[in-house]
Amino acid sequence: MYFDLNYVIEQVGKEKGIPKEIIVETLEEAVLSASKKKFGNHLELEARYNEGMGEIEIFRFKTVTEKVEDADLEILLEEAIKVDPECIVGDSIGIKMDASQLGRIAAQTAKQVIMQKVRNAESDVIYNEYKDRKGTIVTGIIQRVEKNHYVVNLGKTEAVLPFKESIPNETFKRRDRVKAYVLDVDKDQKGCTILLSRTHPNFLVRLFEVEVPEMQEGIIKVIGAAREPGERAKISVYSGDTSIDPIGACVGVKGSRVQAVVQELRGEKIDIIPWSKDSAKFACNALAPARVSKVYINEEDTSMEIVVNDDQLSLAIGKKGQNVRLASRLTGWKIDIKSEAEVEKTSRKVIDDLMENLKVNEIMARVLFDEYLREGRDIGRLTPEEMAKVTRISVEDCSAIIEKAKVWAETSEKQAAELAALEAQAKEAQAQEAEEKAKEEAEEAGQTSATTEQAPTEG
Repeated sequence: MYFDLNYVIEQVGKEKGIPKEIIVETLEEAVLSASKKKFGNHLELEARYNEGMGEIEIFRFKTVTEKVEDADLEILLEEAIKVDPECIVGDSIGIKMDASQLGRIAAQTAKQVIMQKVRNAESDVIYNEYKDRKGTIVTGIIQRVEKNHYVVNLGKTEAVLPFKESIPNETFKRRDRVKAYVLDVDKDQKGCTILLSRTHPNFLVRLFEVEVPEMQEGIIKVIGAAREPGERAKISVYSGDTSIDPIGACVGVKGSRVQAVVQELRGEKIDIIPWSKDSAKFACNALAPARVSKVYINEEDTSMEIVVNDDQLSLAIGKKGQNVRLASRLTGWKIDIKSEAEVEKTSRKVIDDLMENLKVNEIMARVLFDEYLREGRDIGRLTPEEMAKVTRISVEDCSAIIEKAKVWAETSEKQAAELAALEAQAKEAQAQEAEEKAKEEAEEAGQTSATTEQAPTEG
């Protein structure tokens, strides 16, 4: 069974990237397991790697005694002295065993332990190497195509690129070279799994970082990105250096930098947006190329109502709502796009309600409308001082308006509750009617069945 293991340990270490100490420990554990399976678990056995001999030795330990009561665990002093002349009663001495006695089954057990341990050690090495590469781009070769994913060879290990994480309508064949974003690195009993993605927004960010040196140097920062893979993407950039044009740097000479990213993403259109700390301005930038007329902000709901000219509405919304959807993801605000004609139509009713319920003129109603104070409950929550800052009228007048707003809110809530109660009653009546109808149909079906059973049969 034993041959020079030094060469084997060295080769396995180089091939798998596993430290020598782990391989030696694995071999010792495997041989010890096999020895106990062969000679018995009750024995005190130990496996040690002898580097000079290039083999693993098995030692059976016995306690030196003057009278042996258990031959498996004890040895007479006279016999022990033959092994170790300096031993005394009470010492524990190791007696080298003949490893050739292990046999085929024990050798198979040792092999299984070694294989499992090597796999675990290899998995640990891969995990430790790639856990720090999570969030980076890797390049690999398509090894094979499975039922719902590609297996990508990264050199030392394999990774998984699910079909759902690849760009729509893109397909890879065996031996194709592919770039992907390391989405996750997970380790379990089966080994280490590296999950790749080509649809994640950060894949777009990392591709730009490769193409734009200013990003690598930290002169230009990417604030966020949003994608609809294979179709369109938006990325927001910023530079603290006023002499640097972040948009121009990302585009490159004659569009060389952005085109390199577009080519990698299979023709995905990319909008490069200048970031602004002003949320309204940032939202307007994100909706480019559409031009924005007005922005109404509701910070409580993190929502915006954005008004555009009638001829800009379709451009702002985009194909199947794509432009506004990406702008919303990029800014983190819920965005509702409306045309000026639509806003005027809907605002007229709101302004009329404000004038009627608060007893204010149209100018004041429009001020409240523009400040997103369009319902009694929203106005009723304000203090007179807060409202005075918004409307530029006296605190006394604000107090009167707020009191009217509270009455309006109470009336609206009462009407809403009454309406909800009526709807609930209507639903209950419909359910009761349906139940009675079902009973009648069941009774009719029962009577029909009884009549059929009583009818005489011919013949």
